[in-house]
Amino acid sequence: MNSKEFRNRGKEMVDYIAEYMETVGERRVTPNVEPGYLKDLLPLEAPVKGESWDDIMEDVETKIMPGVTHWQHPRFHAYFPSGNSFPSILGDMLSDGLGSIGFSWAASPACTELETIVLDWFGKMIGLPQDFLAYGKNSKGGGVIQSSASECVLVAMLAARAQMIKQLKTVHPFVEDGVLLSKLIAYCSKEAHSCVEKAAMISFVKLRILDPDEELSLRGSTLQQAMDEDRAMGLVPFFVSCTIGTTSCCSFDNLAEVGPIAKEAGIWMHVDGAYAGNAMICPEFQYLIKGIEHAMSFNTNPNKWLLTNFDISTMWVRDRFKLTQAMVVDPLYLQHTHSDNSIDYRHWGIPLSRRFRALKLWFVIRNYGIEGLQNYIRNHCRLAKRFSEHVQNDSRFEVCNIVRMGLVCFRLKGLNERNKKLLTNINASGKLHMVPASIHGKYVIRFCVVAQDASESDIDYAWDVVTDFATELLEAEKLQESGGIKDPAAEDNTKANREKYQESLAKKRSFFVRMVSDPKLYRPTINPSTNTNVEEEEEGGSEPDIGEFRATLERRGSWVSWPLGFVFNGVFDDRIPLRFRNWETSLAITNGHQRGSSRLGKEDSMKQTKFTKRP
Repeated sequence: MNSKEFRNRGKEMVDYIAEYMETVGERRVTPNVEPGYLKDLLPLEAPVKGESWDDIMEDVETKIMPGVTHWQHPRFHAYFPSGNSFPSILGDMLSDGLGSIGFSWAASPACTELETIVLDWFGKMIGLPQDFLAYGKNSKGGGVIQSSASECVLVAMLAARAQMIKQLKTVHPFVEDGVLLSKLIAYCSKEAHSCVEKAAMISFVKLRILDPDEELSLRGSTLQQAMDEDRAMGLVPFFVSCTIGTTSCCSFDNLAEVGPIAKEAGIWMHVDGAYAGNAMICPEFQYLIKGIEHAMSFNTNPNKWLLTNFDISTMWVRDRFKLTQAMVVDPLYLQHTHSDNSIDYRHWGIPLSRRFRALKLWFVIRNYGIEGLQNYIRNHCRLAKRFSEHVQNDSRFEVCNIVRMGLVCFRLKGLNERNKKLLTNINASGKLHMVPASIHGKYVIRFCVVAQDASESDIDYAWDVVTDFATELLEAEKLQESGGIKDPAAEDNTKANREKYQESLAKKRSFFVRMVSDPKLYRPTINPSTNTNVEEEEEGGSEPDIGEFRATLERRGSWVSWPLGFVFNGVFDDRIPLRFRNWETSLAITNGHQRGSSRLGKEDSMKQTKFTKRP
């Protein structure tokens, strides 16, 4: 393709995208396909010779689009919004055209400096303290664009881990880093995103997941008690992840309580505001981040709720030097003469290569203005309130969360199974798309206002669909109770009728629908915790009793993600308690020392990991 054809095809692509976004509501919101559908439509080998662009675009419409879930559809109400707007698309187009790889200031000065400036813009819009701004007075902080909130949490945890090990080294200079690492423990709420658990796995640290209060908010007293218990067992708290706008129900952790406790304890507090953090550009919502001044880092995703296309997750740190100390690798071929008086974002995250992502956020903020973006968020919040009013006005239903943002969690009154059937039937129809969550053990349906131009008519339509299916379900239950409905396959055992019935059932409940609706595949559960009193260590510091340690783990309701290094250090004799998100068990092992994998006996191994209390 030469530049002349690119001009023509580029104009055609803009027309195609514009037409798609204008007419997406005419398509089915979720695809009606089975896994592997595309394999039968495309050749298994790449073409040897180039094909015409017309043929390629024809395949897009006839083969790709039938398998697309339309996140910009006015009937899509699952998960959270997927940011999208014309200015953002144009920003990505320009970024792709420039092809800059801005890993350092020297690699592309404008790429680096625009990112710094735009993150300061956005930080001020949110109301972040001056300490988080790169150009704040006497500030050591600043902002950076990461690919996702998961990466932000991981980077923050790695920085916190490096800082704590550095501190411990000053007290225990002759203890191996691996031993110190085995003592570190992080914290988060049961409502925190699963990325915190994944970050702990990657960082090779233990994670304790804590129970929130009745409003699903992590409280300061809960964190304090957990840290006291863990210190008594010789562990070292180093990190806590708080959330504003949790995935399940958009609850908010109590930063004003957790923050001072974390600060006094000397642990790193990260605040994940992937969805709701964007709403802080509206002054009326900023009370929800009271206590952010105690945080060491904060992130939010413009690609969720600020009309900016994925990928762009914005992250701010109070002290950029503490962040970069955990990330710096500086080979000669990446060094440059301006490194002492410029920012090199390659030291702020995991990847080296970085796209010019600041362009699209810059375009969006300038084109919409702060007022335009505020109006967009306020409209979503207003429409969510409208939907919640519909739910409250129908005595058959109940609202299950505090509706502050654009998310409503609701359910039919009654058993969980009833709500599972309701959601499955709605999703199978293709008229709406929603996903479930669990709140206080109840199966709830999440309704999120997602579409950029969502209107009252969209909300009213969605409620009509919900009530129609609910009425149908409740009437069917009544008939079934009275013996009025029978399974045709059970009533007529002929092979033809049975196959016809199963075929009809398969169409209504495709694998795709089950995948997003079946709680066995979607809904993670965590056992409720119980309070455990652990005696403080005696003055002077003593080695924690391993037998009591194991017993405490069995009594404790909150659970800990154990890195393998802890297992190898001989804490458990023959069975290790394990938890795989939805499944708890214990694993029988053969002691590695008996197999000759180490020359140390178990007693010697425990001496190697001895860790005395700091004076």
